[in-house]
Amino acid sequence: MSLQLHDLVVARGGRPVVRGVSLDIPAGEVTALLGPNGAGKSTLVLAVGGVLRPLSGTVRLDDAVLSSRRPERIRRAGVAIVPEGRRLLPALTVDDNLQVATYAMSRAEGREGRDRALALFPELGRRLNAQARMLSGGEQQMVVLAQAIVSQPRFVLIDELSLGLAPVVVQRLVPVIRRIVESGVGVLLIEQFAAVALALASRVHVIDRGALRFSGRPNELREHPELLQSAYLQAG
Repeated sequence: MSLQLHDLVVARGGRPVVRGVSLDIPAGEVTALLGPNGAGKSTLVLAVGGVLRPLSGTVRLDDAVLSSRRPERIRRAGVAIVPEGRRLLPALTVDDNLQVATYAMSRAEGREGRDRALALFPELGRRLNAQARMLSGGEQQMVVLAQAIVSQPRFVLIDELSLGLAPVVVQRLVPVIRRIVESGVGVLLIEQFAAVALALASRVHVIDRGALRFSGRPNELREHPELLQSAYLQAG
């Protein structure tokens, strides 16, 4: 099973930003998407999540075409996105932010998803009554990841896992990604640190100016450092 993107063209501000991108995100694996700022990574994530409507191309999960659906229906189908910027409801508590993620679920499903998220992030269990605005950047990133996990998705698209976070926080998040994948969930990971992404990923793609420039295994990309340099990536 995989989440399949075929020949996606997506525009922002009236101009195409993603140009004919095709890639598969297999279940139970991390697929890394690397590239410079403005390459189209975030636009691609928002298009898969239904926030942006592709000009052409398809997003398919099993036999279902998702690219014409609204975000809530895409999430219900099993695809959760974690957008860049840690978008929480700052005046609400951690618990309230987690509850928001259960809006389309039954009470039993919501409770099960919440319990799973808190098992991955026990730190949040001690901060449930804290307002989101009072959390550290690392804690906020845990909450947005937990929101995605609450919906018990089959695929999670994470835009900039480590942006603005201290290395010690990133080290805390990496095992969580591994545990999510071990449960059979497919992950698309956008990550500024190539070393982190390549250590987690089974497959890697490099995108630049809206088009894929490389697709292959992490060890193959390591053999071509010029591709990483051309993508303006931080090596670790």
